[in-house]
Amino acid sequence: METTLDIVSDVVCPWCWIGLRNLGAALEDIGDDVSVETSFRPFFLDAGIPREGLAYNAYMDRKFPDKAARAMALQHLQQAGAAVGITFRFDRIAIRPNTLDAHRLIRWAQGQGKAWQAKEALFSAFFNQGLDIGNAGVLATIASSIGMDGDLVRDLLATDRDAGQIRREVMEAQAIGVRGVPTFIFGRRRGVSGAQPPEVLARLLRESARPGPE
Repeated sequence: METTLDIVSDVVCPWCWIGLRNLGAALEDIGDDVSVETSFRPFFLDAGIPREGLAYNAYMDRKFPDKAARAMALQHLQQAGAAVGITFRFDRIAIRPNTLDAHRLIRWAQGQGKAWQAKEALFSAFFNQGLDIGNAGVLATIASSIGMDGDLVRDLLATDRDAGQIRREVMEAQAIGVRGVPTFIFGRRRGVSGAQPPEVLARLLRESARPGPE
């Protein structure tokens, strides 16, 4: 059996990293039962972020003014992350980046069969190391770390290569009703949002691989 899976996400979304880890566990669970063709699709949690980014703490204070509720949400995130081997270091983050260029890197990595590695590296760079993943130098270094040509990536980032395509894909996701991420689209027919547990993702992958009624 075979199916497709489109993963709509943003690399500044902590739940998207948890969802990616859950998906990895789901794929291990189904093993060779289902052949899954995965595609990563872009999304902007905040399309209004300038290309140079914003000061992270000030941005988060404006977005989540209730500090008690924010502290509880962060604690929940830390617990959910720990369950899948993620340690979030929000204290290290200085810049809330614009993620257009990060999505361009993922697109280029996908063309080389390295999209999964790019996603993990970007999540780790932002949430573990506090790096500015809107910075071309940082993105070129990440590209090199996963076996891509970092110099070429740096040169491409200095152009508008594929920027329009990323924006179009974001609008397409919004047009089909994606409002939150991660969103998983199974067999291009059924979508679910949120960092679903591995068993749910595995079940939906198996269901989407089964032939429908003639």
